Amino acid sequence: MTVVSPKDMCLIVFAINHHPDYPLILAGNRDEFFARPTTPAAQWQDHPALFGGRDVHAGGTWMALHQDGRIASVTNYRDLKNLKDDAKSRGELPVNYLLGSQSANAFLAKLHPEAQLFNGFNLLLYERKAMYHYSNYEGKINRVTDGVHGLSNALLDTPWPKVNRLKQAFTEAISSDFTHASLLDLMHDDELAPDEQLPDTGVGYDLEKMLSAICIRSEKYGTCSSSVITVSKSGEIAFTERTYPVGGRKAGEVEFRFVAK
Repeated sequence: MTVVSPKDMCLIVFAINHHPDYPLILAGNRDEFFARPTTPAAQWQDHPALFGGRDVHAGGTWMALHQDGRIASVTNYRDLKNLKDDAKSRGELPVNYLLGSQSANAFLAKLHPEAQLFNGFNLLLYERKAMYHYSNYEGKINRVTDGVHGLSNALLDTPWPKVNRLKQAFTEAISSDFTHASLLDLMHDDELAPDEQLPDTGVGYDLEKMLSAICIRSEKYGTCSSSVITVSKSGEIAFTERTYPVGGRKAGEVEFRFVAK
């Protein structure tokens, strides 16, 4: 199977300052090769202020939270022709931000000169009811506008079929009463996009078709877990991760709630 990048969450949808009760509602799927070892979301023993899943191979994360209310997540940018074998791990980007004390804007400004040391990535940083996006394929720091946004393996809001499909379903779901469980169920949609809607990212028809689902299913690669994060107006952060029984993983859910300090 062609390498698709096993390291990073590959689909995120979020509402920033869109819901009357929640400055942030976020849902995401992490896609990876099933053989790559990871740990379920938990408080990190070596960094107790952090909570999230962890890539055992490189030690980074695809999504994590800090007890002060900051959140960071990363996806890869799909460009198989320009992968660097000696690139730094993209999973260290969320960790470096959360363990530091810089603002999101200052962190991204400092990252910019070194961004090409990594293979293609998108980085989302949340702080103080604001979301920032940066991709080393765009090289621009963006404060994300209020509303509903989707991110996969291209730039923010690139209209891939699964991004559009998820944004529509997510927008409808949060327009009425919703729960973490109901949003997690949205992330389990494995419908493939019609051929005429498939993007051309250079991976060939078979892979393009397989990767077009919100929840990817194949023999060796696919969606291993789904996550939902909500931040309330009072500052309470709720996190739920659902792990799927693929690649020897056990199905289960982890829940964590705290008030940002």
